[in-house]
Amino acid sequence: MSEHGAGPMWTAEFWDERYAEKSAIWSGRPNARLVEHVASLPPGTALDVGCGEGADALWLAGRGWQVTGVDLSQVALDRAAARAREEGLEIDLRQRDLISAPVPGTFDLVSVFFMHVPRPVFDGLYAKLAAAVRPGGSLLVVAHHPDDEHTGVRRPRGEDLLFGPERVTALLDDGEWDVRVADTPTRSQDLDGAPVTVTDTVVHSVRR
Repeated sequence: MSEHGAGPMWTAEFWDERYAEKSAIWSGRPNARLVEHVASLPPGTALDVGCGEGADALWLAGRGWQVTGVDLSQVALDRAAARAREEGLEIDLRQRDLISAPVPGTFDLVSVFFMHVPRPVFDGLYAKLAAAVRPGGSLLVVAHHPDDEHTGVRRPRGEDLLFGPERVTALLDDGEWDVRVADTPTRSQDLDGAPVTVTDTVVHSVRR
């Protein structure tokens, strides 16, 4: 059990072991939803939450963003650092559990991709991440939608981990936030060699 009670899946040890199983567990390409929603934004400071092996953080840094990448796994962060050196890019990489630790600063962009945590800690974590967005900055959240429970793509864990846009937007005060996107777009994903339609939760909100 982790110190905040979220369970073993939300510990550094769990993720270090998972990353150590393979030389890479992600594609190495930036997430398409990140490119879709951020490509037109002027560069500033960015926090990549759960940055993993660094593909999104590197894409941002390559476009002039000053990026801080945070992850539970030091194994993943070491891989991100190695790739940053290879590409001649600078990223501030930090091993941190943001469920219990403070966010390291405020940012023009807080990018949170597929951060699925149990309900008892969800509101506190996402409210903390939203509070780290500077006025005029963006909060971008992308997650797996509950509709995916019926596709066979997501392994059920019985913790109500998947969520829709409304769980995020409910935390954002209308007087402080302009919700630009709160949507559930679909895309095709391979499952055992066959295409399956999956649904993303996407929230892009700008702090007034």
